[in-house]
Amino acid sequence: MQQGPRTRGQPGIQGGEAPPVPWHALPPEAVLERLSSTAEGLTEEAARERLARFGPNELKRERGDSAWKLLWRQINSPLIWVLIASSVLAILLGKVTDGLVVAAVVVLNTLIGFVQEYRAGKAIEALGHMVPESTTVVRDGRPVALPAWKLVPGDVVRLASGDRVPADLRLLHSRNLQVEEAALTGESVPSSKHSVAVAGDAELGDRASLAFGGTLVTSGTTTAVVVATGSATELGRISHLLDQTADLTTPLTQELARLGRLITLGIVVLSAVLLVVGLLRGYTFSDAVLVSITLAVAAIPEGLPAIVTIALAIGVQRMATRRAVIRKLPAVETLGSTTVICTDKTGTLTRNEMTVRALWTPRGHHELTGVGYAPAGQLLSEGQLQDTPPDDVRALLVAGVLCNEASLQSQEGRWRMTGDPTEGALLVAAEKVGLGVSDLRARHPRLDAIPFESEQQFMATLHADGADGRELFIFLKGAPEVVLRRCTPQTDADGVLAEVERMARQGMRVLAVARKDAPGATSLPLRDVEDGFRLLGLQGMIDPPREEAVEAVKGCHTAGIRVKMMTGDHLATAEAIGIQLGLHTPGRSGLTGARLSELDDATLTRAVMDTNVFARVAPEHKLRLVRALQAKGHVVAMTGDGVNDAPALKQANIGVAMGITGTAVSREAADLVLTDDNFATIVSAVEEGRRVYDNLIKSLAFVLPTNLGLALILLMGVAFFPIQQAAGVHVPLMAMRPTQLLWINLVATVTLALPLAFEARERHVMCRPPRAPDAPVLNHFVVMRTGLVALLMAAGAIGLFLWEFSRQGGAHASLDPRPLAEAQTMAVNTVISFQIFYLWLCRTLSGSMREVGLFSNRTVFVGIATLVLLQAAFMYVPFFQRLFGTAPLSLGDIARSVLAGAVVLPVVGLEKWLRSRSARRTGRDDSLPRGRARLPA
Repeated sequence: MQQGPRTRGQPGIQGGEAPPVPWHALPPEAVLERLSSTAEGLTEEAARERLARFGPNELKRERGDSAWKLLWRQINSPLIWVLIASSVLAILLGKVTDGLVVAAVVVLNTLIGFVQEYRAGKAIEALGHMVPESTTVVRDGRPVALPAWKLVPGDVVRLASGDRVPADLRLLHSRNLQVEEAALTGESVPSSKHSVAVAGDAELGDRASLAFGGTLVTSGTTTAVVVATGSATELGRISHLLDQTADLTTPLTQELARLGRLITLGIVVLSAVLLVVGLLRGYTFSDAVLVSITLAVAAIPEGLPAIVTIALAIGVQRMATRRAVIRKLPAVETLGSTTVICTDKTGTLTRNEMTVRALWTPRGHHELTGVGYAPAGQLLSEGQLQDTPPDDVRALLVAGVLCNEASLQSQEGRWRMTGDPTEGALLVAAEKVGLGVSDLRARHPRLDAIPFESEQQFMATLHADGADGRELFIFLKGAPEVVLRRCTPQTDADGVLAEVERMARQGMRVLAVARKDAPGATSLPLRDVEDGFRLLGLQGMIDPPREEAVEAVKGCHTAGIRVKMMTGDHLATAEAIGIQLGLHTPGRSGLTGARLSELDDATLTRAVMDTNVFARVAPEHKLRLVRALQAKGHVVAMTGDGVNDAPALKQANIGVAMGITGTAVSREAADLVLTDDNFATIVSAVEEGRRVYDNLIKSLAFVLPTNLGLALILLMGVAFFPIQQAAGVHVPLMAMRPTQLLWINLVATVTLALPLAFEARERHVMCRPPRAPDAPVLNHFVVMRTGLVALLMAAGAIGLFLWEFSRQGGAHASLDPRPLAEAQTMAVNTVISFQIFYLWLCRTLSGSMREVGLFSNRTVFVGIATLVLLQAAFMYVPFFQRLFGTAPLSLGDIARSVLAGAVVLPVVGLEKWLRSRSARRTGRDDSLPRGRARLPA
């Protein structure tokens, strides 16, 4: 039976129960006994029985929505159902062309949405690729290569450098073992592993006696026993958390759905009223129904889904140029309403390059400037610049270079480090003060070494002086308490440990370095490193914040966005980085994962609002923190790069994965991928998201007046236009045919609205608070502007329609179609003229054209020119005349329609002036998105 996810991911053999003492707290012998296994592994018979009992060592893969379900989701919308009903009714009433054109609109919108959703990634499937295909297992006392899915609890496996860990393992024996666990814990430096039991309440990153499935062995070897497989592993537990998260709809999606329901309700009510009015005025039932269908076609903004999709796609392209790749289209707009960014530390806020910042010798304190692996920096002693290092500092740095396995190279102007990041930092520190690494290693060749092992926590090397080779000495480097135990009794251990504590409070990782003369030595046995060393000093290093991240955090605070750091690193390190970034106040305490586990939901919600630094957090902690913020109404962006981040990435309103260091799982779970792993890029993406939202509001302010204006034209026609009579038949007079309405809605409106997606961002877009998630897109500004422009448009189109129809003698003709066709073409031309002039007024929500610049968005000219050519074809090409029922207009008629459309310029210009005057007086501009109160930084 497949094991279910457990709190600590550790099944027991007896009934599948977790042991009373966690695996990492038990000695190896007790682990083997509890698993009913031995150092020679399981027998084939026992392995087969356990495979049947616990199931294969693989993760359950969730199947996503089928193509049919995705397709149905696109169709199941109120506006789409109204269009489908209109199409069917039109065909039944004999208006086949009108009905087919409406049906084509439905198909087009459905396909756009279907393609967008079909391309969405499935995060859980990517987890399966974290498990290796085969591994070395000891069965019946013999090592054999088996597929990883055949592993069962109790199996003994052997791993070496480069192997991926196939399941959760308890280490039995290991040598110099280091495992890359960043995908699970978020720590950038490989974790040292050993077989010694650790405390039962140790956090995930501190369980040094365990190796977790999906992680990578970077050095050393080990023999270990399987304690959890499949869904019971830490990887499986994360998969379960990922499965429990919900895909959230974006604020824009919610608001557009609300707008769709509102428009649908209005259309149904108006169509019913129009049907009754038509019957009362003497229309036949079929004519009254046709008019109602025409109203539906006129009032529904058929082009809006395409406009929104294309505007978001343009935002995606712009973000890509700023190194932010959008995987899920609606995420573009969600960024603009983000109120909280939860971010990892390593590589996102920091450089992921360990840097020596502080040096201490028994003679005093010293500081090294510069960051990263580039050897550019200066030495400061008590605040004074040192051109050459003092002898004590030189001795400390030389020892750090020689007792070292790393290397440093310059490639095409960029410095790269090979080896352990901590050791790389020691090399860079020496280079900064002019000590050449290659020269030092050549002058003091290494004769022997004791490599670093996690059990002993030190490294030692034996060297000879290159001058005559007679002077022999040993360097010792490692954890301060380990090195101090091997130094002479005269060393002030308490004073040194106090200095270590001071550096640790600043978030530094501290290494102690010592030296011992070794005359006559030819090798380096362990007994020679037990005592007799002289302490040279301490080197304190830290992964420094990115300079651009510091500015980006300031930008977030200016924009009313709270930034919270959630890391797997130690609390002291996280707090120190938080202070440097402006996230954390000195004297206040961050929260650890252990403390979070003790809090109930109500206390956690208060804590997450008051705290910005969270350390040693596990996947479930991140998930709880994101949910707590969402429960308070926040729109949360979550960054991450590991498997451990995937559940929180999926739960967040906007998941942001790292493109360089990120795992496939984190990228699949995310909505946005940063190609440079830089926090500052997130802020650029937020800025772009706000620009996209503003431009969508501009598009709405442009599109909706057309739909309301067309609806008013039809309402006025049914209520007041005269009814033609010929041969005893009542013929309703309509200012536009349904196909002409679709021409305006789909061709003209979309052609003119798309250039608005290219508009530059509004002034001070990052100096206003985030848009409230529940802020309606149909705000006071959009409603008032829609009503004003719709009335102007309807008045102009109806006036010129009636004038042209009367001038052509249509009112006295029998059923001659030409006067009506010319008058309807005149009405269409007038509406499009209104749209062209109104487009210029929609290019900015709050400013004037002088501020925007006439030529700042050249696509506006392209859109207008394109529409002019299409409109000429609409009027003069015979095919279009037959399809849309149009007629050619004279230059005089075109001039009159253009003059009528130009009326919108002074009227709306006056409205904008009055509104800006009111905004200066009240301090609030209702054309901008409604924000929430600023959050404290």
